[in-house]
Amino acid sequence: MAVRLDELPVPVIAAPMAGGPSTPELVAAVSGAGGLGFLAAGYRSAGETFEQVREVRKLTDRPFGLNLFVPAEPGDPAVVAAYRERLRPEAGRHGVTLPEAITPDRDDWDAKIAGLLAEPAPVPVVSYTFGLPSAEEARALRAAGVLQVGTVTTPEEALRAEAVGMDALCVQGPEAGGHRGTHRTADVPGELPLLHLLPAVRAVTGLPLIAAGGLSDGPAVAAALRAGAVAVQVGTALLRADEAGTAAAHRAALTEFDGTTVTRAFTGRPARALRNDFTDRFGPYAPAAYPDVHHLTRPLRAAATGRGDAQAMHLWAGTGHRAARSGPAAELVAELWKDARAAGL
Repeated sequence: MAVRLDELPVPVIAAPMAGGPSTPELVAAVSGAGGLGFLAAGYRSAGETFEQVREVRKLTDRPFGLNLFVPAEPGDPAVVAAYRERLRPEAGRHGVTLPEAITPDRDDWDAKIAGLLAEPAPVPVVSYTFGLPSAEEARALRAAGVLQVGTVTTPEEALRAEAVGMDALCVQGPEAGGHRGTHRTADVPGELPLLHLLPAVRAVTGLPLIAAGGLSDGPAVAAALRAGAVAVQVGTALLRADEAGTAAAHRAALTEFDGTTVTRAFTGRPARALRNDFTDRFGPYAPAAYPDVHHLTRPLRAAATGRGDAQAMHLWAGTGHRAARSGPAAELVAELWKDARAAGL
């Protein structure tokens, strides 16, 4: 099913939110509302990923997308071990055991690419986070009829994405919740606000641009579209949607917590989260080691989520988190688009 991002009935894309929030039901609801829903393949096996693809196809005949995490090189075992020792008292407090060894993890990348190429009907849109596919992989997916989107955080990343064959770019500003999509784990994320980053990227490429980061209300969406984006990508604004798989404590914290911070504490990659005790205590010591730290802290995060302990959970959230509302996703998207048009589009 051919997709043109500049011809979406409603130019609102649901950000792929790995770890649970992006359910097939949420994807189908956003696509059904005229936007573009996105599945998150991160942290899922290829089998689990394509089971979700099949579920979305049962729920909607509208186009949708699938996001892949590009594999990273393993972190330095010494710095990961040092962080493990710092976390041990926390593990004891939660009654969990930290893994003593981290198995190399490519997030089932090869099987996911093979699965996309084997799909009887192509997944309409595939996006990439944390890097880019090889030129050969990009060519193969294009030949299969897939529109490909590279996530970028700088003009330099945009140039690399265009060179490898991306069809469009998701320009992610520092206001975004969750992981920054820097192409290298150790990169320090830029702080150029989204509305300044968009023209900086536009200056180096003519590819269609999707704006992402802190777009929580109609005026913000309108401003991003006026700045040159053909569509906007929203995540935090949908975390409280009825169809989202967001944990109850996370839903509540979005409106109860005041501030966010960018931290490596939970995964080893910089990510914007609600500031809590865990980010304050461990953020300054977390190494740039992904996915090693993600696997190291998984037992802690699971225990905290199971107890609803918001001071120890990874509460991904963008700067506009206080504006997140509950309700059916289709209604939230429609309201956001209505408010954007009222703001002067």
